[in-house]
Amino acid sequence: MQSVSEDPIHPLDLPAMEIAAGIRTGRFSAEAVVCESLRRAKIVDGALNAFTLLREEAALAAARAADLRIASGEDVPPLLGVPFAAKDLTPTAGDLTTLGSWTRGDWVPQETALCIRRLEAAGAILIAKTTTPEFAHSSFTASPRWGITRNPWDATRTSGGSSGGSAVAVATGVVPFAEGTDMGGSVRIPAALSGVVGLKPSLGRIPMTILPSVFDNISHFGPLARTIADATAFMAATSGPDDADIASLPLTFSAERAGAGALAGRRFALSLDLGYYGVEAPVRTAILAAADRLRAAGAVVEEVEIGWTRAVNDGWFDLWCVFMAAYFGETLPAYRERMDPIVVDLIERGQGMSAVAYKRVELLRTAMWRDLAAILARYDALLCPTCAVTAPPAEADDNDYAADLPDGRLAGLDMTCPFNLLPQCPALSVPAGLAGGMPVGLQIVGRRFADEAVLSLGGAIERTLGTGGRAPGWRW
Repeated sequence: MQSVSEDPIHPLDLPAMEIAAGIRTGRFSAEAVVCESLRRAKIVDGALNAFTLLREEAALAAARAADLRIASGEDVPPLLGVPFAAKDLTPTAGDLTTLGSWTRGDWVPQETALCIRRLEAAGAILIAKTTTPEFAHSSFTASPRWGITRNPWDATRTSGGSSGGSAVAVATGVVPFAEGTDMGGSVRIPAALSGVVGLKPSLGRIPMTILPSVFDNISHFGPLARTIADATAFMAATSGPDDADIASLPLTFSAERAGAGALAGRRFALSLDLGYYGVEAPVRTAILAAADRLRAAGAVVEEVEIGWTRAVNDGWFDLWCVFMAAYFGETLPAYRERMDPIVVDLIERGQGMSAVAYKRVELLRTAMWRDLAAILARYDALLCPTCAVTAPPAEADDNDYAADLPDGRLAGLDMTCPFNLLPQCPALSVPAGLAGGMPVGLQIVGRRFADEAVLSLGGAIERTLGTGGRAPGWRW
């Protein structure tokens, strides 16, 4: 068997399915791959603070067991030996799980979340838990317990949030994919700001089992990945119904249908601002340049007016405050002084909201859906920036991106939360180029439950625009 060091191409530079194929055929061993993944994680953590723990002993034991399975000649699952990382929000048995907060003490769950169990059943090996802001509340990954997670392209800037540690793990080449959660953009924001792929699947595509309620309708598991192929491998392993989540979809995910097609003849609607965002000029330039390249590949890309207003973000924020108050409000009396002040404000605002105001958000969502449905009836997908800006300074926070500009537009960071209000529509962020040397994400919003179609479009766009690949400075 050839060792990793003797191979001219390092397995961690390959897509996940190719890593698994190389392990199955003896090109390299699972143990060697996992050893290198852990080595990289230690270096990255020292520079960017992306991990809350490394599962060194457990991961190496799993890798050795994988190699023994292959040596025995037994049939093995499709991702056997592929290393991955999971967010500190998501419980994994035997591992400290803090949700980025002191309020959980030193909680070590006894049960692993279904999403992670499915990845492990497919043979993937969990090597680390990744940083998240407290209760995954923010577009910035910084928490009172773990500190600031920094961007792999520029350590003075944020990695994005709330799955920021997972984005860093992928962008630096530690793992080919990582698990994240997305309630307002928490997969897509760090994917865009860190130069990788991030998918918010349609609601229920991956059972959501880690919240107190199974009736929440803005929350999603999703992959952060180096390529569309890696995101597809994640989806193939984790999708499918389970009674643990009453909202999980009775649909079979097809990796074949998610394969990249041709751009020729595809029709895209393009909105640069969703009607109300103040998008930075360099980001607009990068998105327009990407649109031109799609046209040159044979796609139809037409700018459309969607006519939404800041009321969209305000409506999502109402839901988010109630979410935080309902699920975490009990922590205030004992832990207020050790919590992120923004989290405290969110909880208190949610506690003061009327049920009628909360219910009226559904009227806004209804109007939004009618607007988007009319667009998707004429186009294969809606395109827009994932974020209105490139990665902000690491020490900034959400309050720095909540003002109105003189022209009435929102000086916001992300353009993702509108599509959590329309959760049945998958939304995918793919690298679209650079602005000022920093990554820009292109968001692809598809028809209801059309996850494979969105990934297929993303793959075709990826072939045209190129992948984000490894962040500069992380060439192992």
